[in-house]
Amino acid sequence: MISTAHYPTPHAAKYVQQLAKHFAHKIEVRSDATSADFTLQAGSVRLEATDGALIARVEAEDAKSLIDARYVIDKHLVIFAFREGFAGLDWKVCEAA
Repeated sequence: MISTAHYPTPHAAKYVQQLAKHFAHKIEVRSDATSADFTLQAGSVRLEATDGALIARVEAEDAKSLIDARYVIDKHLVIFAFREGFAGLDWKVCEAA
């Protein structure tokens, strides 16, 4: 299953870098200035900073794992994007893997 979210923010690249650095303390993360790829226990994650938005993509084997992976991303963005009043991504399930 695949789920995506789009978060409008002028700080997208900053959040991608923060999340990549944070997760790199515990798991392998492949990242550059505008994107990060890593695999959580629940599923794989791709974060991308575009002009004015953070795009998140999660892929997992089942609905529970998908929800768990999305929760991990949301939980960390609540901490990193608190100045913007971030309350969670509006996730869409877009297709079956």
